[in-house]
Amino acid sequence: MQLQQLRSTSKCLVSLQGAEFHEVGPQLGELIDKSSNNKIDYIAIRGIVKPLGKPLNSINNKKLTGVVQKLKIKEHVVARTTAGFWSDQERTVHKVYNTVPFSLQHGSYSVEVLEPLSADILDLDVVSNTFEPTVPSFADHLWGFFTGIRQRGLQSTEELLREGSVMTGIGELARTKSKTLTLQPPLNGTPFYLTSMSISSLLRKLDERKRTYRLLCLMFGAIGMLIGGIVFRRYWKDRTEQRLAEDLRQTLAASRKERRQRVRDTDLREDQLCVVCRTNPREIILLPCGHVCLCEDCSDDITSDCPVCRAPISQKAAAYII
Repeated sequence: MQLQQLRSTSKCLVSLQGAEFHEVGPQLGELIDKSSNNKIDYIAIRGIVKPLGKPLNSINNKKLTGVVQKLKIKEHVVARTTAGFWSDQERTVHKVYNTVPFSLQHGSYSVEVLEPLSADILDLDVVSNTFEPTVPSFADHLWGFFTGIRQRGLQSTEELLREGSVMTGIGELARTKSKTLTLQPPLNGTPFYLTSMSISSLLRKLDERKRTYRLLCLMFGAIGMLIGGIVFRRYWKDRTEQRLAEDLRQTLAASRKERRQRVRDTDLREDQLCVVCRTNPREIILLPCGHVCLCEDCSDDITSDCPVCRAPISQKAAAYII
């Protein structure tokens, strides 16, 4: 995730550094005329925000007007964590945007801005921020104790892109059939910005973000390599122990087989011989059928059914015939 953000920020920096900067004016039409496809893929334009029609009025201050309005309500609570402690938390319970068509103007020249809510950075001014605390009753305290959530209050925030503010729009400049210049999100996926910052300030902000993501990538990469090294070391140690245990088991099995060959009786009756090899004595009892019919050597290869009654084998045990 951090690596993806680092790549995205680096791409944004490269694109922004290669974008031309212009004030809204007649030179924009000349640039469009010189372009091959009647548009400029990436350009930075600075102008004054003007609504194309009736502007939006602020809810809390009717004297303030704008073109983009963001209303948000947050709920503040005190919640009990799994460790038993109480901590402040908040969640957005309502968020809505209102917009009207607007343009960036300078004198008699203007560029209409399309899809402002699609901007990666959309700078709005906070015109109202109020907090209404909740006065809980005894029943609310009791209910909060059992549920683990106590209400603190509601925070209402209003943000506005004000009429008359100076903004810089960075995106794709095109000309419509009606000869109107428009600024819109680039079709090639390059980021779209509507900001009150200067180009240099925006570049510094993106560069700081890039350094932060790079630091996080290095930090998480080092942690990942450390954890990977610990896991690999543990895996290699377990594999080594398993290999040594397997070698020891095979050595002990060969040693037991050799000892069995030395101590086994050779003068045996027919009913005492293994039903498979007909050489070694019967040494293994098969359960649950109870037949003693195999020597230990042959029992290693027979694991499914009893060779006498074909009953499934669930367990083997040593049983020597006297």
